[in-house]
Amino acid sequence: MPESRPRDPLPPSLLLLLAAAAGIMVANIYYNQPILGLLAREFGADGAEIASVPVLTQVGYALGLLLLAPLGDRVERKRLILITTAALTVALVATMAAPGLASMAAAGLLVGLLATVTQQVVPLAAQLAPEDRRGRAVGVVMMGLLLGILLARTLSGFVAGLAGWRASFAVATALTALMGLLLAWRLPRVAPTTKASYPRLMRSLVEMFLAHAVLRRAALIQGLLFGAFSAFWSVLALKLEAPPLHLGSSVAGLFGLIGAAGALAAPLAGRLADRRGPAFLVIAGAALVGVAFIPMGLGGNSLTALVVGVLVMDLGAQASMVSNQTRVYALDAAARSRLNTVYMTLMFAAGAAGSALGAHAWALWGWPGVCTLGTVMGLGAAAVELTAVRRARPMSRLRGGDRC
Repeated sequence: MPESRPRDPLPPSLLLLLAAAAGIMVANIYYNQPILGLLAREFGADGAEIASVPVLTQVGYALGLLLLAPLGDRVERKRLILITTAALTVALVATMAAPGLASMAAAGLLVGLLATVTQQVVPLAAQLAPEDRRGRAVGVVMMGLLLGILLARTLSGFVAGLAGWRASFAVATALTALMGLLLAWRLPRVAPTTKASYPRLMRSLVEMFLAHAVLRRAALIQGLLFGAFSAFWSVLALKLEAPPLHLGSSVAGLFGLIGAAGALAAPLAGRLADRRGPAFLVIAGAALVGVAFIPMGLGGNSLTALVVGVLVMDLGAQASMVSNQTRVYALDAAARSRLNTVYMTLMFAAGAAGSALGAHAWALWGWPGVCTLGTVMGLGAAAVELTAVRRARPMSRLRGGDRC
């Protein structure tokens, strides 16, 4: 008789489905960014007013991370994912039908809140993956998530250029509903890891934040990087539409394709984090984000400088993101959803702040102000990790502090 092999809890087909789900779900919070110029003209809003739409969408995402994501440790995860996906589909229909700026912003808040279903998918991959393949699994799913973030702008800009901005949200609705059906068919049921009440889950978030220095540092670093990332993408459409470029939403969306090239490095970053530890990748990734804004700022209206900057920025942000997330998940196997909640809530709150700061920098100082903001945030994040590594070296010579 042939020797029976244990069933792989995370076969390649399921891993790829989780990566696609992460990308399709998170894409919903970025469809509005490349079409801000179209929304401003339709609703008669100025730059500061229309910037409230992506800001509130990201605020909703941060709130969803705080209020909904911890339930992944308490509620059977497949059921939670399917319920949230159904509600997200309804919120996208409301966005598509929004008659004015206020209703558009309110619907965007709901979309952001419910798009946190992505943050049920990523911990599920980490939970199903064997320990020696966890970094790779997280890297693959994060590649899907990051491609969703970047290609959402391309898809939205392209569809809006052909058929108007409401068609962009119609496509988003269809993709989300289809993915919900696929997940209902393919996802395994995963038992909850705790029976704690919802208030107890919420209290444990504070306890975990206070107990884990690695969690606090990872959230601070990635928050700074995502703030810089969000500041750039939230005003890029306004930059491209302004004189002398006069480029439309479809061109803004094409920059997502450029950034997507960097997302392909996410699985490699995960494998390197498995082998060497995350500290080096975090420092290098954060430094790349800061440096990326220099050619974009000095290049003025050069599209070549923008292309180079986007490639470098996305490569750096993704390397740091996967590395930070891998070490956060390693802190407590029974509390991955709550650890992810603390980490991602702080990161996306910083992203919302970055969008707001980017809009103000654009209004006050124009494009050079936005690029200066991004440089400071990126290099500041690198300095935080570098300082931690230097402090840890006198305490331990194991791997030169790489695992700190």
